[in-house]
Amino acid sequence: MKANVREMKDLSQEELTAKAAELKKELFNLRFQQAMGQIENPMRLRTLRRDIAKTKTILREKHGRV
Repeated sequence: MKANVREMKDLSQEELTAKAAELKKELFNLRFQQAMGQIENPMRLRTLRRDIAKTKTILREKHGRV
């Protein structure tokens, strides 16, 4: 799932934190698959890293405003 920034900005801090944790868990699982040589879509690693960065950026923006 590609992160939609507009939708992410509407989420609360708790929801964004949960989303970041979910994305990190998925990234961990994909890295494990890559190490085992069983990864189907290697580009998914790149999109997950970017989605995590977007989530953290939005969290930081919200934290600064509150």
